[in-house]
Amino acid sequence: MAEVDDKYPEESGRRRFVKGVVGSAALSGIGTAAAASINTATAPTGAGGGITQYYGPENIDGPAPRAMPQIPVEIDDEGFLKGIWPEPKTVTQAGREVTIAEMDLGGVTYSSEWFQYCGVQTYPGVDPEADQDNYFRYAGSSPYEWQEEEVEPGEKVNVADFEDYEEFGNDIGTDGIGKPALATWRSQDVPPSGTMPVQIIRSTLFEEMTEQGDDWLSASIADGFYANLNKCTHFCCVPSFKGLASSAQFGAADEIYCQCHQSVYDPYNIVQVSFVALPRPEED
Repeated sequence: MAEVDDKYPEESGRRRFVKGVVGSAALSGIGTAAAASINTATAPTGAGGGITQYYGPENIDGPAPRAMPQIPVEIDDEGFLKGIWPEPKTVTQAGREVTIAEMDLGGVTYSSEWFQYCGVQTYPGVDPEADQDNYFRYAGSSPYEWQEEEVEPGEKVNVADFEDYEEFGNDIGTDGIGKPALATWRSQDVPPSGTMPVQIIRSTLFEEMTEQGDDWLSASIADGFYANLNKCTHFCCVPSFKGLASSAQFGAADEIYCQCHQSVYDPYNIVQVSFVALPRPEED
């Protein structure tokens, strides 16, 4: 992606932009040959895995090594939000056939392998053929007062719940730059330990980003709604956007902040990075 300059609201005093960080593998200096050997060594231990490029909110502070993976959003005819999930297909990796969910979306190879880290590779919902409807559903525990008061856990997330997103504020950071919610995805009828947590934000800033002419942003953000798998890439904790007042102490009141080890992600700066996706366990 070419770098595109843009601005936060003037009062925030901050820049925002969309940029691509592209390389053979952004793996702490691992070169192409070494990355290829890792791919060969990793893939045979399970189904899928290996070097994967993906998009997500840039890690801008703290120990997290990279972005959390973005989940492309679509909205059905009744206003309910879904995470896009590719159709499963069989591919050959490291000389063996494996099933993955993969598609071209906005000129990008979007794959189930984006989410294969932090143990999520073992979750039922990451199985490409899992019987799930892909709707986002409100999480059972949320730091957001509006979510606790206005919706029920397990309800499908709807556009109508975010009508005040242009002026939303909760005394954390800048008002009017995004209304958040915590949800789950591809996690119906699975144990709590297998629930895939999701951060959702609706913002006019995302609407502006989709007008910049970038195919990926236009394909992955719907009506100002953005989502990511909410597992910190440092130690697998669950961060939040405007979820904790203490985030201000770390300059993260307007960012996605992980309270466990102070990792910070900028949702308004979507980057492309690489990592070694862990293989899913073999099916019996």
